Amino acid sequence: MSGPQAHPILERRIPATFITPRKRIEDGNDLAFFHSSIAYRDIKIFLLQLNRAIFPRLGEDGKTEVCDLQQRAELSSTGTGVAAIIQSLSDFVDDVPPETGPRRFGNVAFRTWYKLAESKIDDLFDEHLGSVLDRIAANDAQRRTGVREELKVYLLGGFGSTQRMDYGTGHELSFLVFLGCLWKLSAFQAGEERTIVTELVQPYLVLMRTLILTYTLEPAGTHGVWGLDDHSFLPYIFGSAQLGPAITSPDAPTPLTSSLAGAPKPDSVASKGTVLQYKDSNMYFAAIQFIYDVKTGPFWEHSPTLFNISGIKDGWAKINKGMIKMYDAEVLGKFPVVQHFPFGSLFPWEKDPDAQQNAQQNGQATGRHCSSLGEAWWGAFSGAIYWRTFDESTMGCSIGLAILDTFHTEEFKRRRRHRTPYA
Repeated sequence: MSGPQAHPILERRIPATFITPRKRIEDGNDLAFFHSSIAYRDIKIFLLQLNRAIFPRLGEDGKTEVCDLQQRAELSSTGTGVAAIIQSLSDFVDDVPPETGPRRFGNVAFRTWYKLAESKIDDLFDEHLGSVLDRIAANDAQRRTGVREELKVYLLGGFGSTQRMDYGTGHELSFLVFLGCLWKLSAFQAGEERTIVTELVQPYLVLMRTLILTYTLEPAGTHGVWGLDDHSFLPYIFGSAQLGPAITSPDAPTPLTSSLAGAPKPDSVASKGTVLQYKDSNMYFAAIQFIYDVKTGPFWEHSPTLFNISGIKDGWAKINKGMIKMYDAEVLGKFPVVQHFPFGSLFPWEKDPDAQQNAQQNGQATGRHCSSLGEAWWGAFSGAIYWRTFDESTMGCSIGLAILDTFHTEEFKRRRRHRTPYA
């Protein structure tokens, strides 16, 4: 990037040589280096770039332009190509039905689906993203293979683990970075960020929910009942942004409090009727609906963290701000999540020259990461304390959560009274 920007945009950059991404994070020292790397910086820039684009915005005519999943947006040629790849991968599910018979974890037919996707991915890239490959590689077959290999590592990495037959936020991160790679290669148009989320990220999430239900994929690295969600994080970031107040001008700051006029209240996620009403238009509510589809019992009992968050009084923008901080701490900051993340030429394993300055600024704005046992700090949401405990076995921080706001039910309050931070 060329100098600091109020709202940084991910830099367009075509590397001289493409590198097949590989795993680099092996221990705590590597995790610390990751947090000072160009890859980490660019992941955060791209996430914030997409997040800001999802907020409602004030049009030139003074009317608010909302982001609604049911309002179909026109895709660029690259966007159309990625959407076609996602659709093809979704169609493969019909070709690979789940196997019958007893099983303990996952359905082994998932491995068959994944092998099919892996065997077809080169052809899908050539068919649907051929213009991107041609522009970058021209008549250089070796270079064309290099860029395709780098891209497909991130795309295939977004569909879960065939070894463990699970799926989680680390795989979701891989798909986000796949889109970031295409952005860096100038495959997407400026101003296409909102469409990237609604027409590519959301269909990807729909595909993943289909894979989870069809092949009973296990949650990867879940915190159990005290985690935010068994599988995903991004829909809560982007979905809360959809319901935030309008950004009034291109230079205006991203809202930190309040909600879009007429938006459902955060605590309405506990109402199945309201969730049904908004699930087709909003990513947050679509994710909540999936929880209702796969879990039984009271919402506060099977999803206590989401239930707690729903009690925040300062609106969807406040929730969005907290979700981004939680993502940094609980996805990008966790060794079990990012240990399998691969680094190539587009998201490189290289030191960010501005990392120390950025870390100091982030520390002043959001608090610091844990450094000692039992350290407590004010968490992502006002009214919440996160106990962050360093775990040497996983080289990461774990959290325990207590909400200081009024609880929705006396039963929930009683259960919280006896809870201790988990490891």
